[in-house]
This record gives sequence, structure tokens and C-alpha cells, in this order.
Amino acid sequence: MSVTTLSYAATGAFSALLTDYLGQAEALQPFYHRFPTLAAFEDQMKEKQAQYAPEARQRLTAELQRQYAALPAVNPAVQANLELLAKDTTFTITTGHQLNLLTGPLYFIYKIVTAVKLARQLKQQYPQYDFVPVYWMATEDHDFAEINHLNLFGKKYEWNAADQGGPVGRLPLTGLKEELLDQLPADVPALFREAYEQSGTLAEATRRLTHDLFGEYGLVSLDADAPALKQALVPVLEQEIQAQASNNAVQAANARLEAAGYKPQVYSRPLNLFFLTDSGKRERLEYDAAQDCVQITVRNTGRCHTQAELLALAQQHPEQFSPNVVLRPLYQELLLPNLCYIGGGAEVAYWFQLKGVFDQNQVPFPILLPRNSAQYVGKANAGKLRKLGLTSLDIFRPLPELKKQVGTTLGQEEISLQEQQQQLAAAFQQMSDLAQRLDPTLVRTVAAEQQKVAGIVQGLEKRLSKAAEAKHETAYNQLTALKDKLMPNGHLQEREDNVLSILINNPGFIGQLLDAFDPLALEFTVLEEE
Repeated sequence: MSVTTLSYAATGAFSALLTDYLGQAEALQPFYHRFPTLAAFEDQMKEKQAQYAPEARQRLTAELQRQYAALPAVNPAVQANLELLAKDTTFTITTGHQLNLLTGPLYFIYKIVTAVKLARQLKQQYPQYDFVPVYWMATEDHDFAEINHLNLFGKKYEWNAADQGGPVGRLPLTGLKEELLDQLPADVPALFREAYEQSGTLAEATRRLTHDLFGEYGLVSLDADAPALKQALVPVLEQEIQAQASNNAVQAANARLEAAGYKPQVYSRPLNLFFLTDSGKRERLEYDAAQDCVQITVRNTGRCHTQAELLALAQQHPEQFSPNVVLRPLYQELLLPNLCYIGGGAEVAYWFQLKGVFDQNQVPFPILLPRNSAQYVGKANAGKLRKLGLTSLDIFRPLPELKKQVGTTLGQEEISLQEQQQQLAAAFQQMSDLAQRLDPTLVRTVAAEQQKVAGIVQGLEKRLSKAAEAKHETAYNQLTALKDKLMPNGHLQEREDNVLSILINNPGFIGQLLDAFDPLALEFTVLEEE
């Protein structure tokens, strides 16, 4: 496996905010705490250790042991990390993602590999401490349409279960086998099917699949949709219901981001909470401005709660509340002895809106690390690129540029009649001058004829160019197909393809990623199979 890196900016696929962050732009520095370097983790550990209470650690480890008891067997590396989490010298490196079917797009895998690799690097740098990679399962998310499908070998596989409008982690897997699993290619590894066939809910299946894929690396998956864990959220719920402080903090950050030239990533609401109804729905909590007193309406349930009633409910049954995108990161950092959050560019962008929320709650803001991004070029595609005179790095360039380069390599003559157009223009200028002297009324006739002839020459240039291209049409078709395969729908491969498109033919892919990725190098990785 050949590994090459290039800057994120050179790919042309990432936002200005992300590339500016990687360049440590001064305008963004007020929106994060510490930039991701090995040295920065020392101060982060001291700060987190001083703030993270023993009770929080006990709550976390007890719940994790309960959750992992549901697996048929726990990998020894995972069990060791579960036990290490009981020690006050153990910290977590966390990434999070939705419960995409069969892991969804490739970047799900890249996130977790980044977390595993960083945990290893930190252990080498700080051997007196331990570092556990954690996958935060977005079990409370309720956007079913975002997770009910995957793309594999150019085909979309979809699960058409009835969307319950509740936390996706609680979804039963009715119909998934018949609609999706049984339709998969026969050479899909059995563990991908078994994770779902032997589980009762989407959360259980996702935990089992990530355990099967990453258990040997000690990955711990956490489902925060648990009554015991929601106890940690009570002070936040009280503050949110009484003062709506998170929205005020986010709005202030948004104004500063916009003044610096950046667009906020997520929308903050007056109340950044959902309510989990008795029927299993996840509904927004909203103020009812029409009422004389401050009330909060649970939409579509026909119920309306006063502030006092909602506070009592939050204190007695916090498990009925669910944080939205603004408060979810805070909930995560309350639960975990976490040092670093690893996310995609859009996630980094919305975390920049949240530092004030953390300051309000006196919770250390984690180091923000963009996940490793990668392009994988299999042996066959690498051979096709070389045959066209291209490298794996060239694939990020626009198709017209690539066609021009391939044409040069193949000896295609570059067709341009610009010189002839200039000569004709000079000749018509002489004719126009002559008409001006002899009969000025003919000047417009000369100009009209010039325009007509110029159009004829332009048309000839296009026809000659097409004739030149036709000599190498096969090569250009191969180039277009290759570009579409490596950049499907014009997007990075990692945003479209599923890991199975690689794992089926290359079972060692995850291990290769682990070797290739260097999280703190902050560069895009290109892996080329030799």
C-alpha cells in the first residue's frame, strides 16, 4: 500500500472554515480552546481530571458494563478498556455518528480509525495515562431518512420501515432482513448480516457491528439514551428550562462568526431540548407565546406544561428529555472523561458555536480534531490512472483539466484558430477603413460580414477539436468513468461509498488505515494499492 498526503485545501473539497482552522487563522481562535497538538493534551488532561467527578466515572462505567453485558462475548481488548475507565488516570478520545446501516459512508470508518490511532499516539507520548477510543452512538437522533440506506457498487440499498418519529436507536429491525440484508451481494462478510439478524434494535445491531469491526482495537461504544446517564443532565435541563441560556450563548457566537466571515452551521432554538413522549415520539419543546404565563408546549401531543411542571418532570424523569444538536456535545462531555472530539468539517463548524455553552456550565471544552479523510485507489484503478499518465493525486482536479493533460500525453494536437481569427479581424479592419473612405454606409455591412465569418471560423474550430478528440475517445471515456468511480456524483469517495466496496476485496483495509493515518498531521491521505 502506497500512502501519500496532501493538504485539505488542495483537494478543493473542504470548507474555508475548516482549512482556516487547520491554518490556525486568528479569526477562529476565540471559538475553540486548544489546537490539536500532542503537547496540548497535557494541559487538557489536567483540566479534565480536576473537573471530572468520581461519581461521573462510576455512573459511566456501571452503565457501560450493563450495556456490554448484552453482547454474546466481549473482546478482551474492549473489556480491558472498560476496566481502565474506572481509573482516574484514564481518558477518552471520542467520535460520534448516526446509526447508519452497515456503517453507511466510508467516513464513519475513518472517524473511528482516527480515534483509535490518536489514543495509541497519546499512550506512547504519555505512558502514565490510558486513553480509550469511544464511539458515541447517536441513538437519540430521529432523522430516519438519513440512516435507512447505503450505497454499494453503485446501487442503493434501502430499508423502508415505518418511520416512528422517535429515537432511531430504539427502532425494531422489522423487515430489514427481507428488504435489505437478503438483497446484498453474496460475498458480503457474514458479520455484517449477523449483527442485525441477531439483534432486537438498531442500537443493539450497531453496537454489535462496531464491536465486531473494531473490538480488537479496544473501541468502546456508548448509548447515552439510558435513564442512569440522563441523571447527569438534570442541572442542564433546569438551566435550559428556566433561563434558555444555551440559545443566548449560541446567538452571541453566531454573531461573532458572521462578523469574521463564516456562516453558522446549525440553528439554535429558544429551548434546545426534545421530549420523549409515552408513545415513543421525539418532539421539540417550544414556548407557547400566546399564553400569559411562560409555558412550554410539546408539539403534536395536545399537552402543555408550565415551567414549574416541566422542571419537576426534569428532576424526576430526566430520561424523558433529549438534547438537540446544541446540547448533545455538552451531555457527551458531562458523561465522559473526554479530551478530544473527532468529527467531520461540518461538526467542527457547529462545535465552534458552542464554546459559550460550555463556559456557562463550567465544563472543559474538548480539543477539536477533524477526522482523517482519505481516498482509496484500488490496484485496478491505479493501473488505469498510470496508463493515462496520471497519478492518484490528479483525481481531485477538474475533468476538463485532466482531459487536456491526457490529450497531451497521448499526443493530441491542440486545436486553436485564434491566430486565424486575428488575421481575419485585421483584414476586415482594412475593408472597414476602405468603406469609410469610399462609402460610409457600407461600414455596417462590412461589420456584419465580419461577425458572420468569425462565427463560421468558431464553428470550424469546434468541429476540428471534436475530430481531434475522437482519435482518443476511448481514453477520454476511461478517464470520465474513472473520475466518476473515484469521485462519485462529484463528491469525495468517503461521502458516498460504503466500506464493503473495499473490504470485500481487501479484508485488511481497516488495519491499513490504522497504519496510514496520522491524526495530528492534519492532512488528507491517499492510499494506493500496489
